[in-house]
Amino acid sequence: MEGWVIEFHLDGRSGVSPYLQLVHQVRHALRLGLLREGDQLPTVKDVVARLAINPNTVLKAYRELEHEGLAAARPGVGTFVTRTLTDASLAAHAPLRRELQRWLARARQAGLDDESIEALFTTTFRTASEEDIA
Repeated sequence: MEGWVIEFHLDGRSGVSPYLQLVHQVRHALRLGLLREGDQLPTVKDVVARLAINPNTVLKAYRELEHEGLAAARPGVGTFVTRTLTDASLAAHAPLRRELQRWLARARQAGLDDESIEALFTTTFRTASEEDIA
């Protein structure tokens, strides 16, 4: 999948179906401005070859993105992004990203591995979200 704007990966331990993992990765790339309107998604053939998954899984993900209005298939050409999910405040993300990078560095210096960091973040995020609701 050399040369594609997005390179998919799958996590068999996530509990999330492979097609949804692909959909989530595209949404994530759209939110971060990594994918833009007009960008071509990797071909089904390339995704299948790289991830060793069923072509129907990739097709299902791409159909979901089409249903959401985020992508459109052009027969014989490929699947292309039709809109983004970025907002005007994307520039405001830079300071938050730097702060998060510093936090990650401190977490690693404290001896946390990637799984521990992710667990800490996820737990804290969910707790904060629940507190916002209450």
